[in-house]
Amino acid sequence: MSEAPYLMIAAELRRRIAAGELQPGDRVPSTRALVRDFGVAMATATKALQTLQQERLVHASPGVGTVVGPPPRSRRTGAAPERRVVPDGVLDLNRGEVVRMGIAIADAEGLAALSMRRLATELGVSTMALYRYVGGKDALIVQMVDEAIAEFPLADVPGDWRQAVAAVARVHWAAYRKHLWLASAVSLSRPQLVPRLLPHTDAVLRALSGFGKAEALSTVISLFAFVRGMAMVMEAEAQAEQDTGVTADEWVAGQGDQLAAMIAAGNLTAFRELIADDFDYEYDLDALFEFGLSVMLDGLAARRRGI
Repeated sequence: MSEAPYLMIAAELRRRIAAGELQPGDRVPSTRALVRDFGVAMATATKALQTLQQERLVHASPGVGTVVGPPPRSRRTGAAPERRVVPDGVLDLNRGEVVRMGIAIADAEGLAALSMRRLATELGVSTMALYRYVGGKDALIVQMVDEAIAEFPLADVPGDWRQAVAAVARVHWAAYRKHLWLASAVSLSRPQLVPRLLPHTDAVLRALSGFGKAEALSTVISLFAFVRGMAMVMEAEAQAEQDTGVTADEWVAGQGDQLAAMIAAGNLTAFRELIADDFDYEYDLDALFEFGLSVMLDGLAARRRGI
């Protein structure tokens, strides 16, 4: 019987670490890179990294990814941290610590890498111990969203409706920029009950009090969908650049000849005019976000005037 694919990937990464090809602190291939290089499913790649994490050969490093070496706690103690048992028989652990570790893993590797088992390994506790503090994974993610949003409290919202709506949108954009996983964790069709997110919705509804109820709520959903959609592009691009080392501009430049040939073959006149005279377009997601936001606000203003 052949060895399971995830074990083969883990063995290869283990070999690279032992041979010194991957040094302590070096970033190991991401799950997406493993999917590409080994031709396996995302779940298989994730399981391979989890295997090495359980062996404490690698750990999640916020803002970097999975890197070689045991978690920081292990480096100080030389072993998994021992948890004190308090009188009621519960491990000396708190909800905030669990949620913050979940955020650290998601920041470093994305939500796909987060599991209760992985979280337990990083914290040095049993998987079952976590359920007392955060419930299951879905409940954990809601708490992570709440904690991440708390880092971006609403300041005094302007009285002008347009400025108020823009202020809330920019707060969300800033949150999504810092926590790239956040956009994919928030649902618009089945919105989670996130205590610290509700005031954001309330602020937009107050700003649109001159609209009808249905129109105001539709505006809220459309606004949040726009910001979230832009942020998901940002998440995908960050992952692609991390996996390939190629920026979006570099990737587009590499497609130039093929694109020109397709435009010529399809007689796509508008495209041909667009790229004429070496037209140079700077693909800047922050600028695109501001452009899209202004278009949406202009449309709302025109609608309000009855145009």
